Amino acid sequence: MNAQKLVLIAAALAFLGACATEPEKPAPKPIAAPPPPPPPELKPAPPPPPITKVEPKPEAKPEPKPQPKKPAVVNLASTELFEFDKAVLTPDARRKLDTEVIAKLREVRYVIVQGHADRLGSNEYNQRLSQKRADATRAYLVSKGMDASKIEAVGFGETLPVKSCAEQKDRKALIECLGPNRRVLVEVQGTPR
Repeated sequence: MNAQKLVLIAAALAFLGACATEPEKPAPKPIAAPPPPPPPELKPAPPPPPITKVEPKPEAKPEPKPQPKKPAVVNLASTELFEFDKAVLTPDARRKLDTEVIAKLREVRYVIVQGHADRLGSNEYNQRLSQKRADATRAYLVSKGMDASKIEAVGFGETLPVKSCAEQKDRKALIECLGPNRRVLVEVQGTPR
């Protein structure tokens, strides 16, 4: 048994001897890093380019949309339109209607003809006379090609005077003074030429 113990001890020693490590070798020296490149040579920065003022190009503004035309009101004075106590258009009144209304419109949307009378005579008589004046003006406009369905004629009698002539006592002078009240207003809405 001694021999067995000895074999065992020898095997254990051999095993331990085989596990023994080699003596430590010193670590290799690290390789030195290459020296950093020399810093770039500093030169002064070039001056900035001169500042040129850039004017913005004017933008083309869109053309404004045309506004719808307001009704054109044509006031035809009495001395050109009607004689005292009459509802027949004078030649001067026809010329004025031709130049102020008919010649200036391409398309008519509507026309309102307002007839007026002076204060001489009864209210009923002046109402009928102002309506006849409005109707005479309407008939003339229709004879010149305007659509009758677009023209309204209204008589206002003596209700909307533009002149009173209270100081006139002489009838002939009073008739002349009240002339501006014997009038027709033509209100037209349409497209101008």
